[in-house]
Amino acid sequence: MGKHKPIWDPSTDCGDYVVVTNCANLHTTGKKMYQKKYYRHNTRPGSLKEISMEGLMEKFGGAEVLRKAVSGMLPKNRLRDGRLGRLKAFEGAAHPYKQNLVRFEGRRRDLMPDEGWGLKKVEEVRS
Repeated sequence: MGKHKPIWDPSTDCGDYVVVTNCANLHTTGKKMYQKKYYRHNTRPGSLKEISMEGLMEKFGGAEVLRKAVSGMLPKNRLRDGRLGRLKAFEGAAHPYKQNLVRFEGRRRDLMPDEGWGLKKVEEVRS
């Protein structure tokens, strides 16, 4: 969503791209690989199709399984397709985005300037 960016606005979606590699090595716990089913239907009678996770991985690869999992976790609104479009999943380690990647270090950077906007830092407000 881009809430960590100073240009964030609730009416726009300014999130980052996510690159996932090695989706072919996707691992699940238990018997999900054989028991989890994915369904699709084109609204005509008798057209319900089902495929197991194993079949989906064989036919389309692990990237499609990951894409369906992330799609199920996103909110069902008009921003969903754009957000899902920023997910780039690849079967192997090679991908065309190597020059564009910024390493995520697991902590939030302070993007607000120290002076100029008249805003106080969170630590100053709490004390």
